This record gives sequence, C-alpha cells and structure tokens, in this order.
Amino acid sequence: MIIFNSDLDNTLIYSYKRPIGSDKRCVEIYQGREISFITHRTYELLKAVTEKILLVPTTTRTVEQYNRIDLGIGGFRYALVCNGGVLLADGREDEEWYQESLSLAAPARGEMETAAGILQADINRIFELRFIQDLFLFTKSSDPEGTVNALKGKLDLSAVDIFSNGMKVYVVPKELSKGRGVRRLKERLGGETVIAAGDSEFDVSMLEYADYAIAPEGLACRKRKDKAVTAADGSLLFSEKVLETVLGYIKKCVEPPVSDTFEPF
Repeated sequence: MIIFNSDLDNTLIYSYKRPIGSDKRCVEIYQGREISFITHRTYELLKAVTEKILLVPTTTRTVEQYNRIDLGIGGFRYALVCNGGVLLADGREDEEWYQESLSLAAPARGEMETAAGILQADINRIFELRFIQDLFLFTKSSDPEGTVNALKGKLDLSAVDIFSNGMKVYVVPKELSKGRGVRRLKERLGGETVIAAGDSEFDVSMLEYADYAIAPEGLACRKRKDKAVTAADGSLLFSEKVLETVLGYIKKCVEPPVSDTFEPF
C-alpha cells in the first residue's frame, strides 16, 4: 500500500489572499465567505491520484477547521489533524489514537504549562491562548519573531517545537510532530511506501520520514540530501507540481509498463 500524506494549506489549497488565477473552485467557506480555493487543474489531478493510492490529508488544522474543507472529490478514508494528534477515520475521531497522542504529549506537559505562562504574559499577544485538544498551544502575536525567541529562550527545546506562521504561534510537544503521526499511521495500516508533501517547517518531520518527499526548493534542499526528494522550483503552482509528481511516481514505480508487442501464449 502506498500512503500519500499531504499538507493542505499552501500545499493543496490556497487562501483567497493568494492569487492563483481565475480558473479555480472554492473549497472552504467560513462565516459565509469563500476563503480557500484550488485550481481546476488541481481538482482533476486530485481525482486521478485518489483513484490510485490512499491520500491522507495531514494538517495542523483543528477538527472543526478541517471539516470546513470540501475538495469536491468525496470524503477521505483517513485524515491526520491537530498536527497528527487526532486521526479521523471516515470522518470520525479515533479515540484510541487520541488517547495514545495524549500519552505521547504527557512528558512535555511541564514545558507546555511554562509556555502557557509566557504567552499569557506576552504583551505582543493579540489573540486568546488556546490549548488545542490538550495537545498543543496556539495564539497570535503582533511580533511573532519576538514571541518565538522569548519562548525558545525559556523552554526545553528537546521537549517541544516552536513554530510561527505569519502572526500565528504554536508550541507543540516533539512527540506530536507530523512525522510521528505519519509513522504511526503507516504502522497501523501496514503501509509499504509513504509519499509526503508539504511547504513549511511543520512538515519537515514527515518529509524526513517519508520514502519520497515533495517540497518547495528551499525547504527540500535544507532538510534532505538524498535523491528521494522532488524540489518544486516554482515553474508550476506547488499543488499542481505535487500531484503531477505523485502521478509520475505511480506510473514509474507501481503501474506495469504497457507493451505494444503481442506475445502469443
């Protein structure tokens, strides 16, 4: 079995703020507004990929945020949300998986509490502090670089990862990385090969774990040196490059070659 773990935002789907041309379709509505899109080419490629292999959306989005997305190709058998801490199986939260995630996060609990105290007192914080499903911390900062540096200066970085994405700031137990989630799912399903695609630091752990990884040029060059990486150079929209690369991999490594020579029995 081939499992294709793909990030969503800026890997398959794009915010309304990102110009991707007029040939697009809405995939997310929030408070009555269309906020995320894919190109029609991405839509067609997604249909082709999901006909051949198991596509598992792998995202830091919460369950609620993930459920707003409709790619127009039907539901997914599995999805990893909350940075891999929650597994959705046919749309339902897997309780056994979640309890295991809580156990994995437990050793970092003290660092998470320290981080919460730092963020509560941070004068740059411009959003409420959320402890997402008791798994990781999320907030927003008017000075994300300053907030991240303050956290890094006071936390045990062997226990937690600290990320920023725009104004968003996250503190995540190391054992709840996307890479750990991808490995857990592969073990559960008995997968043979993992393909992973992502565009940000959140995705590095799963890109490093995967048998074949697809990433933007800078991220790929920094994080992996082997040949099992495709670095998207910007000549195509990243979502389209990702899916075309996956289809090429399937054709080369999985599907038998087509022979035009007739061989009698």
